[in-house]
Amino acid sequence: METFGFVTCLVGAIVVIGFIFLANAIRIVPEYQRLVVFRLGRCVGARGPGIVLLIPIVDRGVKADLREQVREIPQQTSITKDNAPISIDFLWYFKVLDPAESVLQVGNFEAAAAGIAATTLRAVIGGIMLDEVLSQREHINTMLRTRLDEVTGRWGVKVTNVEIREIIPPRDVQDAMNRQMTAERVRRALVTESMGDQQAAINRAEGTKQAAILSAQGERESNILRAEGDKTAQALRAEGFAVALEAIFNAAKLVDQKTMTLQYFETLKSIGANPSTKFIFPMEFTSMLDNFLGKDVKK
Repeated sequence: METFGFVTCLVGAIVVIGFIFLANAIRIVPEYQRLVVFRLGRCVGARGPGIVLLIPIVDRGVKADLREQVREIPQQTSITKDNAPISIDFLWYFKVLDPAESVLQVGNFEAAAAGIAATTLRAVIGGIMLDEVLSQREHINTMLRTRLDEVTGRWGVKVTNVEIREIIPPRDVQDAMNRQMTAERVRRALVTESMGDQQAAINRAEGTKQAAILSAQGERESNILRAEGDKTAQALRAEGFAVALEAIFNAAKLVDQKTMTLQYFETLKSIGANPSTKFIFPMEFTSMLDNFLGKDVKK
């Protein structure tokens, strides 16, 4: 019985040791990570993704994340070229390109990069005037990214982007900026109002001009129509007068001498109806009467 118990304990111990051995020997590495393997203290390279087998006690693995990550640099007080103190905080984005170098070249590249970022920020801001710091944020981002990337490149880390999040100038500068912005808004409002008045005046003048043009065109067309109407009326009157003269002429051709003499007498009769009328007969009147009477006697 004692022998059986000893064997059972030995087998159990072997199973536990084997389980621990397998647990330490098998590592599952995700797609976004790599496992940097050290064998007896010497780096043998990065392994993964998938299942990685390690020799217990002999091998040791250090994980490295390959995803792009972001870290915040807290507010740093920097002095500009014109001796104006400003507070700046920014974000920096990085990505591990070489897992082995990121483990071998620096103990904690994130902390080291944060320290370099703070000193680099002070160096960059120290060479720029305050107005340029406030107006050239993108340029400062590029300078910070370039200098950080130069340092972290030897660690196998790529700085992909740097974004300044907030710039806080001194209080007196903020007050001056507020006054300047207020003045600029007032100026823009005045300019907009004056441009509106100018455009309104232009529109009114244009409307008056168009109205005058339309009135002149209407008057001209009206005159043309009146002239054409007068021309047509005169033509019609002339045509009517011509027709009347032609009718009189045609009727006169049909009247003989005797009829003309009777018409002459009728006219004299109507003239003589007035008491104040005086008659003066021409010499030809008696001969005309003789001829008329003679013609009656012969008949």
